Amino acid sequence: MDNESYIIDVSDATVRFNMASEKVDNLKEYVIKLIKRELMFQEFLALKDVDLKIKKGEAWALIGTNGAGKSTLLKLICGILKPYKGTVKVHGTMSPLIELGAGFDGELTARENIFLNGALLGNSEQYMKEHFAEIVDFAELWDFLDMPIKNYSSGMSARLGFAVATMTKPDILICDEVLAVGDYKFQKKCEARMKDMLSQGTTLLYVSHSMETVRKLCDHVLWLNKGEVKMSGEAGPICDAYMNF
Repeated sequence: MDNESYIIDVSDATVRFNMASEKVDNLKEYVIKLIKRELMFQEFLALKDVDLKIKKGEAWALIGTNGAGKSTLLKLICGILKPYKGTVKVHGTMSPLIELGAGFDGELTARENIFLNGALLGNSEQYMKEHFAEIVDFAELWDFLDMPIKNYSSGMSARLGFAVATMTKPDILICDEVLAVGDYKFQKKCEARMKDMLSQGTTLLYVSHSMETVRKLCDHVLWLNKGEVKMSGEAGPICDAYMNF
């Protein structure tokens, strides 16, 4: 199939990190050892030859144990990391929710952060003004609008981040299980919005440890194990295999 048919096309992607093989307590010691070439590094491959082909409108889940490489792959797709080997091609607008509080300034109020986060996602001030009430209604945070974000709980931050990110109806929504910190009612509310976005053609890339949620939202699954693809394909059989692993 032609590569242009894919909205996300990850081919043979490898991500390499260099980890210091000894503990260095301060910057001065680090620089001295580096200059003297006494600092040794150990190569660590966070992802190894990963392939992921996603068509527009599909819903994919990334599953695997902690440290399997799920968040690394999301950061690769978002352009935060560059591959050591292989290629990553993404077509369309993207709203990433890959880290709790990303795009927020803790010293600013929620009101101010809505406009800041909207600008980071490429929206105009006028657009954010027009959708401001809708965002706050969804996040259910009217009583806390003028409180600095640093005083928010993790659940409140996740609610605000999700409300802003999903207001624009992006081509691709990337969600790294930040919703797990929310209460049950809000999780269901977010699931309903994601289903609505999928019905309108948005592509979903979702990381979760909950196979129940994966089965509800996603039709495809990529299972990562120690940085490598263990299985890739239809959600049902792979979720079953993962649960029996």
